[in-house]
Amino acid sequence: MKMDLERIEAAIEAVLFTMGESVEVDKIAAAIEQDAETTKRIIHNMMDKYDAADRGIKIIELENSFQMCTKAEYYDALIKVASQPRKYVLTDALLETLSIIAYKQPVTKLEIEKIRGVNSDHAVSRLVEYGLACEVGRLDAPGRPMLLGTTEDFLRTFGVQSLDELPEISAELMENFKEEAEIEAGMEEIDDQIDGQMSLDIDV
Repeated sequence: MKMDLERIEAAIEAVLFTMGESVEVDKIAAAIEQDAETTKRIIHNMMDKYDAADRGIKIIELENSFQMCTKAEYYDALIKVASQPRKYVLTDALLETLSIIAYKQPVTKLEIEKIRGVNSDHAVSRLVEYGLACEVGRLDAPGRPMLLGTTEDFLRTFGVQSLDELPEISAELMENFKEEAEIEAGMEEIDDQIDGQMSLDIDV
């Protein structure tokens, strides 16, 4: 039985290493010819052994999937031989928009704008570009507006296994979103006025 388990773990390791991205439990279970619950127990045991052995890799759980990745403490060693991963900055506006998507999903851009009180085209586009949000469907309404949701990269970025682990959001925080959005809208209006004045000066 021990050898059988070792071979099963080796097969799981091979699958996760080769795929390089998250793999659904059902697919792993089919590969090792086990049921989903047994497969989960085996992988959780592997996760514990990886941590106990202080290895450079780990297995993380994302919703109903698993992925093999590098431990954060070895990042400095990794970038000495690999290109530094592209980084992005999440501004307050992006974080607000992402929070709304995370807690209200599936949600339309119009619903996001009603909550924030400002146009959110730029924020939504940036979040999609960064791989933190994506289209998850279309609303059955005139124009069939896009429905937005979060991605697995969102879970990885914020260190949670599923959306159920997100902390509760208060009404006060949502009100703060509106206030900050109003400030953002005011800054955009000032920028537009400056741009308009510069255009007038050039024309003259």
